[in-house]
Amino acid sequence: MSIENLAPGIKAAVLAEALPYIKRFHGKTIVVKYGGNAMTDEHLKQCFARDVVMLKLVGFNIVVVHGGGPQIENLLARVGKKGEFIQGMRVTDAETMDLVEMVLGGQVNKEIVNLINQHGGKAVGLTGKDGNFIRAKKLMLEDKDHPGDLIDVGQVGDITQIDPSLIGLLDSGAFIPVIAPIGVGKDGETYNINADVVAGKIAEVLKAEKLVLLTNTPGVLDKDGKLITGITPKQIDEMVDDGTLSGGMLPKISSALDAARNGVKGVHIIDGRVEHALLLEILTDHGVGTMIKSH
Repeated sequence: MSIENLAPGIKAAVLAEALPYIKRFHGKTIVVKYGGNAMTDEHLKQCFARDVVMLKLVGFNIVVVHGGGPQIENLLARVGKKGEFIQGMRVTDAETMDLVEMVLGGQVNKEIVNLINQHGGKAVGLTGKDGNFIRAKKLMLEDKDHPGDLIDVGQVGDITQIDPSLIGLLDSGAFIPVIAPIGVGKDGETYNINADVVAGKIAEVLKAEKLVLLTNTPGVLDKDGKLITGITPKQIDEMVDDGTLSGGMLPKISSALDAARNGVKGVHIIDGRVEHALLLEILTDHGVGTMIKSH
């Protein structure tokens, strides 16, 4: 149903429902991890851009962190390389890193910036190299099958420090920062960092009111595939141990948990395939995903 067909009274009720949320979050920071179908489906892309612009206009400080998995896979396939993942992290050799930086810092970042600007926002694209604001070191993964052993996944980064001053400057100037998850090492090395991890850390450093992670699922699902609307760290640990949560959901859940434990008041994993999922989650009584509780 299109909004034009709604009765005026219903439209007014929708706006009235949003008012307490607008008052509560005015001037607060909301970090959004943008990925999945919301990033590849043309109609959902337009919905997302409009949502971001509206949230900025009503007084929220919106920070967008994006991934780009499908776009990276497309380019790797075109040059005859096959993507490999270990525990949800992309294995990144030097050649893959060049391609990842080209896709994330160039193609994808500028497309999102352009989309938001077309809808009346003032978006500015960044990578962690800008102002050296995401510092990183090489990430070594613990081998789950051989405890104590470490796995080298190439130029994948572990965040050591985030300098929030650049984002703060943009926010105060009515700009919307759009951040590609690329970090820089102490000797200028480039690191590919999981976008969920970057979003979580940025939310912590900015003391964000909310961290919202858009996904290709309705949220966190139990063993029977049913949506869990609220979940605690203890329940998450149990679901990881019994294999209910695995693959790409692991870095997502882990960064969401860290953010919840480190001062981010609301952490939400929501369904990016729902039109205007962002507005529904933030401005209405009807959420569209899972909220992670801090304890």
